[in-house]
Amino acid sequence: MKMTNIPNDKRSMDFGSAFAIMDPEATKLLRQNYNFTDLNSDSIIDEYLYEFDTWIRSTSNNVFTGLDDFKHRCYSNGTTEAFDKFYMKNAQRRFRCYKGEYMYHKLAWRDKFNWAWIEEAPLHKNDAVIISLPFADTGDKHVDYHDLMRKCSELNIPVLVDCAYFGACRNIHIDVAYPCITDVTFSLSKTFPLAYARIGIRYTKEDNDDTMFVYHKINYNNKIGALLGLEYFKHFGPDYISNKYLDKQTEFCNNTNVLPSKTVLFGIDNNNKYPQYNRGGTSNRLSFHKQYIKGLDIASTE
Repeated sequence: MKMTNIPNDKRSMDFGSAFAIMDPEATKLLRQNYNFTDLNSDSIIDEYLYEFDTWIRSTSNNVFTGLDDFKHRCYSNGTTEAFDKFYMKNAQRRFRCYKGEYMYHKLAWRDKFNWAWIEEAPLHKNDAVIISLPFADTGDKHVDYHDLMRKCSELNIPVLVDCAYFGACRNIHIDVAYPCITDVTFSLSKTFPLAYARIGIRYTKEDNDDTMFVYHKINYNNKIGALLGLEYFKHFGPDYISNKYLDKQTEFCNNTNVLPSKTVLFGIDNNNKYPQYNRGGTSNRLSFHKQYIKGLDIASTE
């Protein structure tokens, strides 16, 4: 099979890409022998959606506004399935995101959809916007987030807010109380070593009967992922990773002379000391997920 050419691929670099920390306790739980005899149960997904929502709202490190407006929840295979459904629903629109956003969108849109960077063209009423919160390039709220939401609301532009980094962040106000926001999605992939289990949730204001709703209605979801998610909700709170690794993040940022991000995975270089880690945005993002577990002397990697 021909490998996909991923632009600006940094996965092999010391501080490249962004994966969950291989936290020893979280990894130990993954290695347990699970009894999946309940896979035929009709109640697993409903329980999972309820517990995921409860888990999200139990954070002490972050604040939500507007999530109560999203009455409908569906299982999502990571956040990616929610992205794909958003693309399908808005296929006749021009897609927009900021530079430095999660690279999957550019890969999905190339040669198939009309799209443009938000920085390079004015917003139009026929656009559709995706933005991560925390923002993928900085681990903080994008500086133009609220201005963008107000403009999208004025123009009736649909917006998906991607909260994949929620379980690794602190001091973020996740404000989704804007009329333009149609979808909000969360995943465990950046929080725990569960990326390949595809464990996520999508919130919407309406039941538009897309295939994610159909899967739920006919009991055709990823129940193994749901059962794993339920185990992690029982053992770890949403602030576990951001609390446990905060001191280590501070140490690593001091050693590399970068600023701590509000997402504990990252350090942010605003002085162009590490241009090799630029992802298209205005800063350079260093990801520490490898070093947290390796114990690498990062001062020697400069």
